[in-house]
Amino acid sequence: MNEEKTNLETGLTSNQVEQRIQAGEVNKAVDDQFKTNKQIIRENLFTYFNLIFLVLSILLIFVGAYKDLTFLPVIVLNTVIGIVQEIRAKKILSKLNVMNTTEIVALRDSKEEKVPIEKLVKGDLVLLKTGDQIPADGKVVKGNIRVNESLLTGESDEITKEVGDDLMSGSFVVSGSAYMQLEKVGKESYISKLTIKAKAMGSREQSEMVRSINKLIKWVGIIIIPLGIALFSMSFFVNHMSLYRSIVSMEAAIIGMIPEGLYLLTTIALALSAVRLARKQVMLHDMKSVETLARVNVLCVDKTGTITEPKMSVERAVVSKNFKGNNLDQLIGDFAASMPADNATMKAIHEHFTENSGKQASGILPFTSVNKYSGVIFDDHTLLIGAPEMVLRDQFEQYKDEFERYAATGYRVLIVANYLGVLTEDDSQLTKPVEVYGYILLSNPIRKEAKDTFEYFAKQGVEIKVISGDNPVTVSRVAKQAGIKNADKYIDAQEIPDDGYEDAVKNYSVFGRVKPEQKRKFVKALQNLGNTVAMTGDGVNDILAMKKADCSIAMASGNSAAVQASQVVLLDSNFAKMPQVVNEGRQVVNNIQRSASLFLVKNIFSFLMAIFSLIMVINYPLQPSQITLISAFTIGLPSFLLALESNHNRIRGQFIPNVLARAIPGGVTDMLAVSILVVAGGYISLDHNDVGTTATLLLVAVGAMVLYHISAPLNKFRALVMFISFLGLLLAIIFLHDLFSLTIISDKAIFVLLVLFCAATTIFRWLSRILDGVQEVLVVFDQKGKNMTFAELHEAYQRGRKSVW
Repeated sequence: MNEEKTNLETGLTSNQVEQRIQAGEVNKAVDDQFKTNKQIIRENLFTYFNLIFLVLSILLIFVGAYKDLTFLPVIVLNTVIGIVQEIRAKKILSKLNVMNTTEIVALRDSKEEKVPIEKLVKGDLVLLKTGDQIPADGKVVKGNIRVNESLLTGESDEITKEVGDDLMSGSFVVSGSAYMQLEKVGKESYISKLTIKAKAMGSREQSEMVRSINKLIKWVGIIIIPLGIALFSMSFFVNHMSLYRSIVSMEAAIIGMIPEGLYLLTTIALALSAVRLARKQVMLHDMKSVETLARVNVLCVDKTGTITEPKMSVERAVVSKNFKGNNLDQLIGDFAASMPADNATMKAIHEHFTENSGKQASGILPFTSVNKYSGVIFDDHTLLIGAPEMVLRDQFEQYKDEFERYAATGYRVLIVANYLGVLTEDDSQLTKPVEVYGYILLSNPIRKEAKDTFEYFAKQGVEIKVISGDNPVTVSRVAKQAGIKNADKYIDAQEIPDDGYEDAVKNYSVFGRVKPEQKRKFVKALQNLGNTVAMTGDGVNDILAMKKADCSIAMASGNSAAVQASQVVLLDSNFAKMPQVVNEGRQVVNNIQRSASLFLVKNIFSFLMAIFSLIMVINYPLQPSQITLISAFTIGLPSFLLALESNHNRIRGQFIPNVLARAIPGGVTDMLAVSILVVAGGYISLDHNDVGTTATLLLVAVGAMVLYHISAPLNKFRALVMFISFLGLLLAIIFLHDLFSLTIISDKAIFVLLVLFCAATTIFRWLSRILDGVQEVLVVFDQKGKNMTFAELHEAYQRGRKSVW
């Protein structure tokens, strides 16, 4: 079916645009990350665990156990806080997105105007230039461009598109300029269909931390139903307890197994983190990037725009020894007069070489990231400007001494040469020798904040790899000036064999003369060696590598395609913000990891105690109100307070092993102490209230040990958190003992409590030392893999055992 053609002179009229908006033919993204307020409320309100809590509440009301409903205010508060914080974060982030949305030039009512990509409509005529990402599907109607479709096809070839040729959304313009008419917008576009298909297949876009917590919650959700039924059945039908006692003891076990605040804490921490970064002019395209960036141990950066300022300036032109003329500046001026200033290099050449002879060109050869040169075609020859190694080829050694001394002092060197032949975009390969006229020396000033930024990463153990298309000697010198470690270890990327990338990234820190597809290979090689890799970029030649990296960072001053392909956008293009982003991620992950350990102590204890109760055919010894007391002051309050602490320690190891290593000693100690109490209570005739209160006090004592263990080494803030938690607990026991089903215990119960507390202290310390040793082994194994020796394993285990105790 032929699309109606838009008038090339006027574009769409205001009425036509309005009609298309009414018809829904707008380029609205299908992967909008923001939920509506209704969705947020629904997702926080109608959860699986809220349903479980509703059923438990109805059962307690049914048997009249009203004081055991103390868990309800916590659940309601959790839900309300979750809704309020998520809506607040959404408002701030959506406002930031609107302020920083990508715009593209569209022809409307005979005027060119910048229009946000999501407000383009079907039939719009848009002007595409170098670096633009194609916003929707359509056809070229005027001009010609070279397009890279690698984000869609995986192939990095640059394809020439002329009038009548199809353009697909998601691809980006490498060179040239053209008008295209949009034919398929929004959900009808190719990139949107790919996005929908990817979503239907399920996504692993969540961070390791969120994925681990979701998995944990899923398994808890599966386990609690059969365990609850088994506990009730045993109590009511086997032990012949009353309906009241059977329901109350079963519910205490289930409530103890549910990590009710953990998911909320994670959601809020991530949302607040994104808001804090937004206030620092850092925009996240997805939440997972905060954690991923915090785990990064290799950061790949480009020279231009990251180490140096994005602006480039020409220092001077240097004449070659073989050039007999005296008009080099004028020849370059003729080149500049015919070549559009569509990149930073050409802008600098335009600004410096203003004189020309007025000679008319018959055509131009745009710069491409593959060829690394551009040309102006005259009657019988082509004037070339580009990278010396790409223009000179076999003649490189002949002229090397002329320009390498300039590269060694930090200049970027472009060669000016005459090619005796007429080239075209379709046939741009150089086959004949060139006549060298001279060299253009360009420079980028080092960013003022670069040195401090790279010093920070060196201290944090993050390795820097500089990957640039420039001469490796030049890049090395600039990297050295910026204070990058091992900047003297450089290599020409053209010398690396196809199977040599892993060896290259092990041995070198600076890579010059890198082609776009090679950047991706460097990232892959680093990942193959077990690294978590972040890639910064601001140009179309960085996109392939950015997509491959674990985390991608773009400068907002770069082209729109790079910005849209990234996960993190530095809105002020200030690389000095990177330490703040990394620290933000570390604070979120470290604090949630610590809080998750507190939550899991209670869950492990409740699960093991439920199993013990079923095996020994005894009632679960605690009541829901007692579990609520323990949760509130040894888990809930301290975990939320500790999540506020500034914590920029490097993340080590995997989330689940780290959390379990801290939680298992507390959970197992709790279970052993309470099990012994229940068994001993039967022999010395402790009544039900004595057992419940003594068990609660035991769990509080072990909870305090766990809190100390995960907070070590103590500082003023952590000591204050422990004091506040202890004070709250003491006040609740003194003034609200009836609410939490606590009674004055007998002399026998006090004696058992003291004995078991001493035993629990020893058991907890013993288990903690073992698990800390195991955790350290897992961390080292995660870093070294199968290369780990037995001696290193033993050393790591001993080091871990000494970490706290």
